[in-house]
Amino acid sequence: MRDPCINGIEQFGASIRAGEFTIVEATKYYLQRIEKLNPRLQAFEYIATNEALAAAGALDNLLQSGTDLGPLMGVPIGVKDIITVAGMPVLNGSYLPSDHFNGEEGTLIKQLKANGCVILGKTKTVEFALGATGINEARGTPWNPWDAEHHRIPGGSSSGSAVATASGMCAFALGTDTGGSIRIPASYNGLFGHKTSMGLWPTDGVFPLCPTLDSIGPICRSAKDALLIHQQLFGGSNRPSATLNGVRLAKPQQVFFDALDTEVQLSFAATEKVLLAAGAEIKEIDLPQSAERNDVFPYIVGAELIATLGAAEFEQARSQMDTVTAQRASVGLTVSAEKYINSVRRHRQLQQLAANTFDKFDAWISPTVPMLPMSVDHIQNGSGAERALLSSRNTQLGNLYGLCATSIPVQHTVDASLPAGFQFMMPAHQDHRLLQLSIELQKRVGLGPLPDVRPFES
Repeated sequence: MRDPCINGIEQFGASIRAGEFTIVEATKYYLQRIEKLNPRLQAFEYIATNEALAAAGALDNLLQSGTDLGPLMGVPIGVKDIITVAGMPVLNGSYLPSDHFNGEEGTLIKQLKANGCVILGKTKTVEFALGATGINEARGTPWNPWDAEHHRIPGGSSSGSAVATASGMCAFALGTDTGGSIRIPASYNGLFGHKTSMGLWPTDGVFPLCPTLDSIGPICRSAKDALLIHQQLFGGSNRPSATLNGVRLAKPQQVFFDALDTEVQLSFAATEKVLLAAGAEIKEIDLPQSAERNDVFPYIVGAELIATLGAAEFEQARSQMDTVTAQRASVGLTVSAEKYINSVRRHRQLQQLAANTFDKFDAWISPTVPMLPMSVDHIQNGSGAERALLSSRNTQLGNLYGLCATSIPVQHTVDASLPAGFQFMMPAHQDHRLLQLSIELQKRVGLGPLPDVRPFES
């Protein structure tokens, strides 16, 4: 049996309803693939074999009796392990007991179950979702499937969700995005990532890293899949299609284009040419406030994470945590009330500054991440550690400016050997149009290849 979702979620549903295979058969395919690939790729923290097969059997019975739950019925998914799923462990990427911070299964998981999704298990994450590289010293770092010889970073913090999707262990997986944790791993794994508008997708039942900035969304194989997921959960299917012809795109000049890897720069330029050929208008804009990223983001996130964990509890547990996560979280120990409030206020001001640019533009564009995925050794040995911190530079700004955003794989536009992403950013709550524009771009550049994972089979 070939990958049931290789041609997208819509075709998967058509095949199920045509009787080409059952939901149980499709679920078994993915569970067997997980059994083969996960020992080396380490994408899943928990594999829900019994739960998934039981759900698949019940869904087959429903479909045979005439009850159709819609386009997501039977679709096999992974869920990031900072999201509660009833009956499954939630570890938040840590050995420290923390599931009480998440609470019970939330609205989004219940919606996905009601739509007939089959949850295959929980995917690995950076500890407490605080990290852009995907490295987790505490519970292990998934292996980026694009290089079987070198352990490259998968991107974080939704590392396992991206690796599982890129290697065909699920149709799509849920991630969360506080400063790029969907878009970064999507970029590093050659996938499509959708950072939804803040507050649009419910985050109850999710570990509260930073409630001011937290959002949730899918990492999937295409913009078309992402739009189907979004429409099924939140409607909007009758809205008119978007077009690239005449769309007004802004290129923020400060920060976003600094220190790019050559392949990233070339793939962005190639994609920009595709947009221009399709009739898009592209102009450079000044956003000097982008340089304030390090003066705002760490203080909001650090303070809110320490508020969740508790200062005394964090200090006691610090020696058992991933060293980089612990260092980044420790910023919150010294943030004064004045500094925190001023940082939140500045975040609100940045949102308004961004909103003002959209009087003249429909979207912003940039590379998703400045570099290709680096090797874990290169980072942990110190020589690449400083550059690795730039993984979240472009994506964090999308969060601070209060935008919705997507990352689209474009490395194949220049035959780069490793993945690179192209980022669309739009005003909050324009997710539907954002996804439509992303689809139009993917029609022209193509979806790109998936990695050859045969060397990872056990």
